[in-house]
Amino acid sequence: MAQDEDRTASLMTPAKLAQAGSRPKAPVSPAAWLDKMASDAGHQHVRRLAELRADLQAQATKRDFSPLAKDLDAVAAALPQLDFGLLQQKGGLLARLSGKNKNTFVEFASQFDAIDETLDQLAKQGKSLQAKLAEQAAITDRTLVEFEVEFRGLEKIIDQGARWLQDMRNQLKTREAEAIDDAARAQVRQDAQRCEVLVSRLKQLRALSTAAHECQQQAQATAARRASIAQSLQGTVAERAKQWRTRVTPLANAARDGESPGLSLEAPMDCHRDLQLCIKDAIADCAQMQSHEKELAGTFEGLAPHLQAAG
Repeated sequence: MAQDEDRTASLMTPAKLAQAGSRPKAPVSPAAWLDKMASDAGHQHVRRLAELRADLQAQATKRDFSPLAKDLDAVAAALPQLDFGLLQQKGGLLARLSGKNKNTFVEFASQFDAIDETLDQLAKQGKSLQAKLAEQAAITDRTLVEFEVEFRGLEKIIDQGARWLQDMRNQLKTREAEAIDDAARAQVRQDAQRCEVLVSRLKQLRALSTAAHECQQQAQATAARRASIAQSLQGTVAERAKQWRTRVTPLANAARDGESPGLSLEAPMDCHRDLQLCIKDAIADCAQMQSHEKELAGTFEGLAPHLQAAG
């Protein structure tokens, strides 16, 4: 009898339930264990998951791409202001004497400088964002690791609980067949009802574990997209800006001196158009990334009802 009591007591905590390797050897009443299981199984995991969920949701809301979007918009607005037609001004002696061509060339150089300044600001913002994302990613990765540990712990409890539940149901069938009076049969019915309580508890934990797993997968997918955008800004946009400067700077320098550039405008204009398209794509990516972060925060918020139900 003492041995049975020790074994029953060992099942009172989720940790020991998960570690339990033996199965009930004697037909004992599961009443006390089932009552405790229904209210306490996985409680520590659930409580910690609730804390981690709040952290991950907060981290998603802190990732703000609006400063970057603002600087991208500034570049997008400045680029169309560059008028290559100013370098194609024609005129005879009167135009040269009046300095009309020189003024238009200087205007082109001024337009170039304005764009160049917005590109510098965009580059600074990109580096700042990349540093912030790296710092936040390190924190989020650690939180996600712990988050997975907790819901995997729930899965172990669910599996162990399901096995014990099956054993108990088998015991109840045996006890029902061996019951010799109404009192014994009534006790079997009560224990069977308690088994159903355990079934409900395991369903709650399983729903929570599944939802938590989905949250983890979305967080990982969002992190991959986030890294892709950061790489695009650092790579594609920066490379296009470098090419633009390589092609257009000689034109601006010549125009700054009031001279008509003796260079073809076709390649610089193509490069200018490529940069505009690149910035347009970056703006769309930035908006999409902010949307992904909002969706991720919403996913973690949606985990709250499962935690409350299992809490």
